[in-house]
Amino acid sequence: NASSRHLQVQTGTKGMDFLAELWMPILVSAVAVFLVSSFFHVVLPFHWNDHAMLPGEDHLLESIRGQQVPPGEYVFPRPGSMKEMGEPAMVEKYTRGPVGFLTIVPSGPPTMGKNLVQWFGYSLLVSVFAAYVAAFTKTESSAMVFRLTSTIAVIGYAFTHIYNSIWKAQNWGTTARFLLDGVIYGLVTGAVFGWMWPGG
Repeated sequence: NASSRHLQVQTGTKGMDFLAELWMPILVSAVAVFLVSSFFHVVLPFHWNDHAMLPGEDHLLESIRGQQVPPGEYVFPRPGSMKEMGEPAMVEKYTRGPVGFLTIVPSGPPTMGKNLVQWFGYSLLVSVFAAYVAAFTKTESSAMVFRLTSTIAVIGYAFTHIYNSIWKAQNWGTTARFLLDGVIYGLVTGAVFGWMWPGG
């Protein structure tokens, strides 16, 4: 019955046992987040202006292409050490600018398949951690389960974007939009767990 199923969740938190009881809300919450995020990024114009176009894009691309820059993350100007960062020549480079970060990805037509698979995998991971934490609760209250799982999911989906504004100069307005996304994804996750929680 529902009470015995709930007891199994509470006593089955050793190792990966909780997955056997909570695999369904984990999967459903990840699917729900995937669908909501797809709606936000494909249908709504919410994120269309997250990235601006560089002036003289064609000229800049040709210059980078001529350098045969391999895929990776770059910072410019790039000192060779912390000591060099404070030397007059390097300070002059920083002063003159530009200063920034550059991410180069493999060339080719835009494809989203791999990214979408990885995003769904990330959503599953967030839901697994939410389930792991919630499995320790002694309550059968759907409201309490919602609070626990949504809090964990908000941390997983939203707070990671703050790093980009602190260290990589991402516009705080862009970060705020991703934070709002993350809060909504977290609430969706919590709602699914509260609805499907055994004994709830």
